[in-house]
Amino acid sequence: MNTVILPVTSDSLAWAKELIQDGEVVAFHTETVYGLGADATNDDAVRKIFALKGRPADNPLIAHVHADYDISRLVETPAWTQCLREKFLPGPLTMVYPSKEKVSRFVSSGLPTLSIRVPSSPVAQAFLRAVGVPVAAPSANRSKHVSPVTAQHVYDDFAGDIPLILDGGASQGGIESTVLDCTGAVPLILRAGLVTREMIASEVGACEYYTLHEGEKPKSPGMAYRHYAPACRTVFFTAAERNDALQAYREEAARGGTPVFLCEHAVAEAYPSIKSLDLGRTPEEMASNLYAHLRTAEKRASLLIGIEPLEHGGVMDGVRNRLLRAFGQDAKEQRDDT
Repeated sequence: MNTVILPVTSDSLAWAKELIQDGEVVAFHTETVYGLGADATNDDAVRKIFALKGRPADNPLIAHVHADYDISRLVETPAWTQCLREKFLPGPLTMVYPSKEKVSRFVSSGLPTLSIRVPSSPVAQAFLRAVGVPVAAPSANRSKHVSPVTAQHVYDDFAGDIPLILDGGASQGGIESTVLDCTGAVPLILRAGLVTREMIASEVGACEYYTLHEGEKPKSPGMAYRHYAPACRTVFFTAAERNDALQAYREEAARGGTPVFLCEHAVAEAYPSIKSLDLGRTPEEMASNLYAHLRTAEKRASLLIGIEPLEHGGVMDGVRNRLLRAFGQDAKEQRDDT
């Protein structure tokens, strides 16, 4: 199969619609990361997503719809969720509701719920309007690999396996959407992202993090398994272990390797002679840069040395969650420390 990267035009959208109707998979830009989408009502098409990614069957997908789609066709929507939709959608917030079972059972991996997202990306909106059906879509990367924030990243993972990538440039949000469980009286964050606990609580009065218990089936993407891992050797240090990170750098360089720091701006600035991938100064910059830098590290580093940022809370909950998982650390630490 020949994989083509195209901008959004009337012709590319017409082709995308034809592909989706034929049960094919199309990659598309969103404001967070690129998605790997198929018709959420088509069992075979949804199964194709799992097969392409090598994704575990118990890791549910998210159904994407355009801004004017009536989600009550798909899910039960508690009255208290209306203000969150009005405030944050379209945008990087996925909301989990009781399902009406109108999509493939494989989307929710057998759960009685359905995750709904309304992306703000103009490319995503044009694509979703053109195809006219809910589109099941995880991030457009091989399972456990770094999520893609450019069309080239998608091509690197799936060239020859999918027909079309709808290019919208770099995804500026940089990390996946916040996933919010809306099935109870108090909203629970299943996956942290750019819409923060504080932002949600300011609208509805309360918001908590959900902890996945041992042996429990994941309620949303990003709750289990190692994710976002670059294809190079990695080692991780806390902010207090900076001297140990420097020692690891020197040892790798002495062996003839190419060590690289992945760190916040203050650390990169403090060690100008060290090769660094600078995540940035602010949580938003770090979110935007994280996956692009992890992808760069695959090509540049024999050893990627991650150093934990100092800041906690807000958007940093999402950044830390992805960073810890990328380096094989315990992702729940980001909640325990806030």
